[in-house]
Formats: sequence, C-alpha cells, structure tokens
Amino acid sequence: MRYSNDKAERSISAGPWSGRDFFRCGLLGGMLLLWTFVCPAWSRAEPAIAYAPDSTPIAYEVRGTGEPTLMLVHGWSCDSRYWRRQVAVLAERHRVVTLDLAGHGHSGLNRDRYTMRSFGTDVKAVADAVGIRQLILVGHSMSGLVIAEAARLMPERVLGLIGVDTLENVEYRLTREELAQMTAPLYRDFRTGCRQFVAGMLLPLTDPPLREWIMADMAAAPPRVAMSAMEEMMALYISGEAARIFDAIEVPVVLVNADLWPLDEAANRRHMRSFEAIIVKGADHFLMLGRPADFNQALAKAVAIVREKSAK
Repeated sequence: MRYSNDKAERSISAGPWSGRDFFRCGLLGGMLLLWTFVCPAWSRAEPAIAYAPDSTPIAYEVRGTGEPTLMLVHGWSCDSRYWRRQVAVLAERHRVVTLDLAGHGHSGLNRDRYTMRSFGTDVKAVADAVGIRQLILVGHSMSGLVIAEAARLMPERVLGLIGVDTLENVEYRLTREELAQMTAPLYRDFRTGCRQFVAGMLLPLTDPPLREWIMADMAAAPPRVAMSAMEEMMALYISGEAARIFDAIEVPVVLVNADLWPLDEAANRRHMRSFEAIIVKGADHFLMLGRPADFNQALAKAVAIVREKSAK
C-alpha cells in the first residue's frame, strides 16, 4: 500500500491496479455496490460547506442518524481523515459530523491567525449549518482546547466534551523560552522539524506504514497555518487561559488518553465541573488510528459517561 504525503491529493491508493483497470474489469462498480450494503453509514455521507463568521469556508460531512450528535474534531496539522476508523462504527447509533478546521483539509486558508477561539467558531458554524440541538464534542490533541472554546460559544447545546490524548494538565504553565525552543526546528525547516516533532508522539511498535503516513501527512501541512495554530495554542498555557476556559463551562469532560504522558487529574478537577479519564495502555498519540478497536470501545464508554452525567 502506498500512502500519499501530498495533502492536495487527499487520497490513499492501494495496490498496482489503477481506477481505470478496475472499471475495465467491472469490479469497482461491484465493490461500491457491496460497500453500500456492508457500510451504509459511509454510503450516506453528506459532504457540505459551512461558513465561519469571518466567511472562511469549513468543509464537513454528516453520516448516520441518532441523537445526541457526535462531532469529531481533528488535531494540529491533521484533518477529518484521522477519524476514518471511527465514523462507520459510531454512525450505527449516532449522527456523526466530521469537519476540517480552517486552514486544514478542504477548508479555507484565508485567516491571518489560527486561534483556538476561531477554531471554536468553525465548530459552531458547522453545528449551526447541520441544525444540531444536542451534541457531544470529541477533540483530538490541540482540539481538546478547541472543543472547550466551542462549548463556551454554545452552552445550551453541548452535553459534554471528550478529549482524545489531550489536556493532561490544564494548569501547566509553559514559558516563552520553552515555546521558542520547541518551535525553533519547525521555523527552521518545517517539514523536517514536523517529522521529528511527530515522531516523538509515536511508539516504535506503531505499524510502520501508518507511522510514515502520519509523519508525512502532517509535515505536508501549510507551515503558516501550522505555526500560527501552535503559537496560539501554546500561548494559552503561557497565560494560564487554558485552565480558565474550563472554569467558564459547565459540561462534563472525559478524556480517552494514551499512557504516553502523565495525567494530572487533580489539576483538571480544579477547573472542570466533572472529570473522568479512560487510559488506553500501550498506545501512542494517534490511538484512534493505531489502536482503533481499543479506542472505539473506550470512546463508546466515554459517550455513555457524558450522557449519564449530563442527564443529572
């Protein structure tokens, strides 16, 4: 299997056959028909565009039915494809919405700054466009803060937040010197620096093709967008605003995290109305891709916890 590292291509091609060869053999049509019956949730995908308040087009897709709606929000320099091993499973019971945040995937790149607050408006724009009344927000990595910002924007609709390998300690205070040291390799050579940065989030035992795909894909992100988002995200830990965001929201928070980094549960509980964590042992930062069966089970448990707590 060959994994593309070109984000413009947005596809994964498999094997030595081309699409033309499959059509000639009459196989592709049969495969697509079979896929419709085997995976109806995927066949009903509804790709669409919403517009953020600054008019940035935000690409999203809707699959499945059932409330509450689950909205899956990708992390830094990723996009909605990083949920590809969850959507069909979740859509058996829920309406599932995936989106590409501004500057990522198929969404617009016309912003000067890519803040967590502005990403939160992207999430709200999609929720408005779909007409969601009750939703659970699921955010990977950087988007632990993004979904918190979105919850501040629509408190009457968000039942709870599920962070995925994120928010290990919302009280953590970063220094500007530490941030400068962290970002220097990325500013010097983004592609090389990004690959090195992402490699530290992966385990040596991670499937090699998947490992390479993740590193190559994230390194192909627009550097201007990536560095703005990183600076804005880390600034919240310099100022202490990361914790204050959670002081301002009243919904339960559940984390589904790998055991790659330590988790300060006491620090989080000081700022969250309700906090629980589910740890997937032996997983890395991209556990939804590398350990999908274990992760999907943990995510289902997290959804149940949120529903139970939000009903009280």
